[in-house]
Amino acid sequence: MPQFLITYLGGEQPSTPEEGKQHFAKYQAWLSSLADAAISPANPIKNTHTVHPDGKVTAVSTTAMSGYTIIEADSIEAALAIAGDCPFLEVKGSLEVSELIKMPG
Repeated sequence: MPQFLITYLGGEQPSTPEEGKQHFAKYQAWLSSLADAAISPANPIKNTHTVHPDGKVTAVSTTAMSGYTIIEADSIEAALAIAGDCPFLEVKGSLEVSELIKMPG
């Protein structure tokens, strides 16, 4: 079955700890609803560094990516429907959905 990468971009921080708990509960419920389709759920990222073509490294991100989830779905349309239900959209975050290509080897 095809695998898809859901990339989390942007999003607003909760204004209170209670709001954060409520959002996290919705997000956990969404992940649970994916069951076995969630291959690698809830992968936040931090401490991003950029390696430039000249070898220089900067401790600055060039993207708004804040995390990712890998799912299995029958098609890109099915993956988009799954992403469309993600509560991350409620905090004004965007999601990119990409099909992962299996490389030989």
